[in-house]
Amino acid sequence: MSARRWGRLFASERREDLEIIISNSSASPIYEQIAQQIKSAILAGEFAEGQMLPSIRALANDLRISVITTKRAYADLEEAGFVNTVQGKGTFVSGGNLELLREESLRTIEGRLAKIVVDATAAGISKGELHDMVDLLMED
Repeated sequence: MSARRWGRLFASERREDLEIIISNSSASPIYEQIAQQIKSAILAGEFAEGQMLPSIRALANDLRISVITTKRAYADLEEAGFVNTVQGKGTFVSGGNLELLREESLRTIEGRLAKIVVDATAAGISKGELHDMVDLLMED
């Protein structure tokens, strides 16, 4: 049985929380799981441009993980252009280039899907079966 931990990030003017879920059984390291979930939320518009994210320490405490792990997640997000860190003030959602980042993500996904289509065709999986698989996965 895998342990799951979660924390909450304050999201948008709607005053909703974004739940960060960490799975110890995942093949991805914890910092990648955190970064991916925050990145997805930013791309989905759940965070406004300029919105402050929780401090590294606050997120680490909420998730009950090392500060080093959350620092790595934020550093990866900053390197990818999703957030900016201002020394002494905090970490904020980047603006302006989010559409470019979304387009980059779309290109990456299209590439992965193209490989899946090739693999599915080689395995004799029909277009309808592939659609059904995607539909099932999207429900989760």
